[in-house]
Amino acid sequence: MTPLELAALFDAHARALTLYARGFLADPQQAADVVQEAFLRLMSQAKAPKSVRAWLYVCVRNEALTLRRSLRRRQARHEAVATMTPEWFERDFASGLDARAAREALQELTPEDREVVVLRIWGDLTLREISEITRRPVSSVFHVYRQALAEIRQRMGIHESNRQP
Repeated sequence: MTPLELAALFDAHARALTLYARGFLADPQQAADVVQEAFLRLMSQAKAPKSVRAWLYVCVRNEALTLRRSLRRRQARHEAVATMTPEWFERDFASGLDARAAREALQELTPEDREVVVLRIWGDLTLREISEITRRPVSSVFHVYRQALAEIRQRMGIHESNRQP
């Protein structure tokens, strides 16, 4: 299939295919992405399908259903994590740490800040490793980590003078 033929097919069918995809996906951008993926798959076909238009609808349907299932699974995982109340901290009577207050303070951080703290403390990762994971500069990761710890301390009522070395 030549680029001109592909462009003509796109011009002729993309709107209707996007409308069809919207029947499966609420987000218009996701529907448009699914249609683009269908055209990319059409380009990669060694031989053009017998009925290109029908093939495109099948491809859009399959892509949209796959994406919708993926989004539902992701949403279910996020909801499961949000409703969990894991014990982030073990009660250490020697340190006097209030595990519940610490967990609540951690959960009040933005997801991005919480990610950095969890990776650093529980993941035992270096700032450079966290930088690679989050795709942020090391200096930004350090700043976020330091600010997040300060915020946790502030929420827990821990002042610098009260901290033990």
